[in-house]
Formats: sequence, C-alpha cells, structure tokens
Amino acid sequence: MDRLLARAVSVRDRFLAPKAVAWFRTPASVWWGFAVVHGFFLAWMMTFIVHGDTFSDTEQYRQWAQLGYNPAELGETISPWVYPLLAQVPIFAANMFGPALYLLGWTLIIIALNAVGMLFLTRGKRAHTGIAPAWFWLFFTLFMGFLSFARVEGITTSFVLVALLYAVERPVVAAFLLSAATWIKVWPAAVIAPLLIASAKRVQIFLTGLAVSAAVAAVAVLTGAGSHLLDFAVNQGDRGMQLEATFSTPWVWLSVFRIGGSKIADNVAINSTEVYGPGADVAAFLMQPLLIVAALTGAALMIWALRRGAQREELILEGSLLMVTAFIVFNKVGSPQFIIWLLPVVVAGLVHNWDRWKVPATLLMGIAFATFIIYPLFYTPLIHANPIMAAVLTGRNVLLVTLLVWSVRRTVELGRNAVPAAGSPARR
Repeated sequence: MDRLLARAVSVRDRFLAPKAVAWFRTPASVWWGFAVVHGFFLAWMMTFIVHGDTFSDTEQYRQWAQLGYNPAELGETISPWVYPLLAQVPIFAANMFGPALYLLGWTLIIIALNAVGMLFLTRGKRAHTGIAPAWFWLFFTLFMGFLSFARVEGITTSFVLVALLYAVERPVVAAFLLSAATWIKVWPAAVIAPLLIASAKRVQIFLTGLAVSAAVAAVAVLTGAGSHLLDFAVNQGDRGMQLEATFSTPWVWLSVFRIGGSKIADNVAINSTEVYGPGADVAAFLMQPLLIVAALTGAALMIWALRRGAQREELILEGSLLMVTAFIVFNKVGSPQFIIWLLPVVVAGLVHNWDRWKVPATLLMGIAFATFIIYPLFYTPLIHANPIMAAVLTGRNVLLVTLLVWSVRRTVELGRNAVPAAGSPARR
C-alpha cells in the first residue's frame, strides 16, 4: 500500500510544480475544488430541473412532500415511513421552490450541508490536518455524487462528520448530532455505540440521545403520527436478499449460471431488486439476527479494548468504522448509497491520523469506484446477471469484507498494545 501511494505521489510531482502542490494544500484550493465538484453536479441536475423533473429517489420524496406525508393518500405507492420521522424535514424543505423545482431545492440543501462539513475541515486547528481529508471527500463525491445528491444519506454525512470531529472535546454535542441524524436515517446509530462505549461522559451521551428521541416521539404524537413512529424498523422485516448485499453474492453467481432456478428480479412493492433461489429466503430470515450478533460482538470487542486501556479517541473512530462496516456487510439490504455511510468515518479518521487511516481510505476509494461502475453505469447488465458485472460486484463486496477485517484487527490491536495505568480509561 505504501509503495502504491508513493508511486502516486511520484506521478503527481512529475506533472505539478512545487508551487502548485503547495497551493493544493491550502483551504482556498479546497473551496475551489468544492465549487468545481458541486457546480458539476448542480449543472448535471439542471438537465432534469429545467424540465420540471426529478432524479432517482427524489421523485418519491417529491410525491411525499406534495401528499403531506400521509400514507392513507398514497394508494399502492411506497410508504414514506420507511424513513424515520426527521427525514420529513429535508423532504418537505426541498419543496421550498414548488414541485417543479423540487430537485433544485434538494440539491441546494445537500450542497449547503456539505459546505458546513467542509467548513469544519478547513478552519481553526484543522486548517492543516483537514485539507487532505477534504480533498479525499471531493474525490469520493466524483464517484458517489450521483447517489449522495439523490438519497437521504447525503443529508446525514455532515452531521456524522462534525459529530466525530467533536466526539472527544464535546461529546454531548456529538451525541445530539448523531441522535438527530439517526432519526433521519438509521445508520448513524452505528456511530453512537462506539461514542457511548468509549467516551468518559457516557451518561450525558445517553441522556442526550434519550432527550432527542423523546422530543421526536412527542412531535409524532402531537401531529397524529405516533402510530407510524417505528414503522421504519418494522417494515424492513419482510424484505428479501437485495441484489447488492454482501451475503447475496452466492445467489448472484447462481443466477449467472442459472442453477436451481435462481434469478434476479424486482420486488415491486418496495422498489428493490432481489435475488431468488435455493436458500435465499432462509438467508433473508437469518440476516437480521446475524446483524444483531455482529453489532453485539463489535460492542463487546470495543468494551474489551477500553478495559485494556485503549486510547478513547482512537477507539471511537476505529469502533465507528467497525460498526458501520458491519452494518453494511451483515445487511440484507445492500443499496449502493450505503457506501456513503463510510465516508464521514474515514474522513474523520484521516484528520486524526493520516498515516494510520490511509489503508481504509484507499479501500473505500476502491469500493466507491466499483460502486460507481455498478450504479449508475452498468446496473441494467447486472440485474440481467451479466458475468462481468457480477465479478465487479463480487470484487466490491470482497473489499467491504476486507475493510471490516481491517477494522476488527485494528480494534484488537488497540486493546493489545494499550498500556493500562492508574487513572486509565478502564478505571475511570
């Protein structure tokens, strides 16, 4: 890995003068890069906006915003309660310019939130250590922007990034941001667990999360939506194995070779493409308990490392990578936008220690590139069981498993290499 990165630096130095390299290490350069990348996606979205159209899932969001988020008025369409309650806030806010310009409103919200996250990376004490991670974010966006600008995941990225940057010095603020983000999209709960385990202020963190959840529940009850508060958790149980899920890989290849009646087909009820074949329904049934076991195992490993004296900030970051990656690998839903979950964790890790986090960063960039090949470029051949695209998907899933193994090994090393001392985290 070091040799590969050294070769990349050598190529860069061959084409860029020293002054140009120095300029790319300044906050100003990041903001120019931000303008170019986000300007590109805004211009691309304008090809839809000028016709009053939307892109990808934003069409569903527009329908919900117009119908008042009322499932009774949706007929046979997908229920808006597949998302937690606070997802309503950006979904309604994007309608600020009216239905015809809904995509414009949504895109501007994503750009504004990304700008907030970028601001925290390029100011104050992170004006130096945050520059290279900021560029990593921008390059990642080149591959994943088609998804981050069209899914709720794009809303939560900056919430989680800022929370991780503040995790040690202001854990209550971090807990508030993560709790709010979890009520937009569930995945930030994977970051709350390491924060709760490793922070010295776990009681305050727990109470903050409880207070945010209580406030959300109160709003749901007062607005007559109390019966739908937990629909986002209940409605996932009957899903099958989604095509892109890591554990769906065997059935993808069974479909390629047409073994045992295996196939890839749409689940129209939830707008999902799933795999079918011998044992697929059993696997789908087992995935939820397996995910719970994986999460509990990860939590136990973090508790062990902490009791051995692992450094708190490093454990929060490594634990977050472990838990988020586990949430993806052991998930029967494998939507391509899930890869966005890893971005804020890796960026925060790069800010903390670039050398230590360059391996997961490289793996994530490879995962992002492979995901881009799958969607939006060649998703249609994949759902028709094209063997080349099946190989790309398999390679992407292997990289995800590799990232999970790396995070587990690194967390174990934190515990093994720690030197417990009087007043260490284990004894506080």
